[in-house]
Amino acid sequence: MNAPKHMRGVWLQNQTIQVRDNLDVPRPQDNEALIKVLLAGICGTDVQLRRGYYPFSGIPGHEFVGEVVSAPGAQHLIGKRVVGEINIGCGHCALCAAGLHKHCSQRQVLGIKNRDGAFAQYLNLPVANLHEVPESLPDDKAVFAEPIAAAARILEQVNIGTEHKVIVIGAGRLGLLIAQVIKTTACQLQVITRHDRQRQILNQFDIPAMDEQHIPTQEADIVIEASGSPGGLQAAINAVKPTGTVVLKSTYAGETQLNFSRMVVNEINIVGSRCGRFEPALSLLQENTVDPTPLITSRFALSDAQRAFDMAASPGSLKVLFQP
Repeated sequence: MNAPKHMRGVWLQNQTIQVRDNLDVPRPQDNEALIKVLLAGICGTDVQLRRGYYPFSGIPGHEFVGEVVSAPGAQHLIGKRVVGEINIGCGHCALCAAGLHKHCSQRQVLGIKNRDGAFAQYLNLPVANLHEVPESLPDDKAVFAEPIAAAARILEQVNIGTEHKVIVIGAGRLGLLIAQVIKTTACQLQVITRHDRQRQILNQFDIPAMDEQHIPTQEADIVIEASGSPGGLQAAINAVKPTGTVVLKSTYAGETQLNFSRMVVNEINIVGSRCGRFEPALSLLQENTVDPTPLITSRFALSDAQRAFDMAASPGSLKVLFQP
């Protein structure tokens, strides 16, 4: 399959979104694949990039499912549908040697740091980052592989069992996926919500919802902060019991203030949590243990990027997809 020389894509610069029709189609290196984007999702990080969370200039977007167009040295992938891990380490430092390429100080991150992303007709990724999508898994589900991997990462970092009381703060596009993943532990789970649509989706999966006005104080063994708001972090500190654990999943622009004295006196554990492995995520999707499709709010063409980002940033909006 031959790719054109130019493509349409969404360009972010100085917190401004533009649509460009004359972007160069990326050329894969020996260890890379050129991928035609089938679907891409706007996540909270993309919204925060637009607000200045990180000084990124280029094509944003890191949640995608696509079809491999060319892959020098990996011909077996051509024509296959794939999803991709977003971090590309230097491959030479001590962190990369230890398998921690996502923490490499020289890393590239798809659509976030030093590498153009998925809000375009084509993208490049190393073949080592790619995972084939099972034939039985539709694009509407496969496009959620990256955020579900991020949600499942929590289970690798924190022991959660039936005896634990767990609160998820934030029932947005990531929080609702986290809730489904955490439900697999059979813990005592509650999710803090703001909007009726969030409660409807949680009810669909038999997950208890709680209004933000009724967050308990110092009761939860584990609190997962996924609100995307600095206020959610303080709410998490207030809700966790002494010696409990707060898991941080939000990224946002600006600073936040915390009551560090309470954290010290109550010996609260803080766990930062970012990207996860794709194999568990694809298994959860294929087994229908996690169903992300109720989160899809709307779909847009790349040419309507401004409206898509506005929709993604609006209160109560969940997953907005680009269909190049």
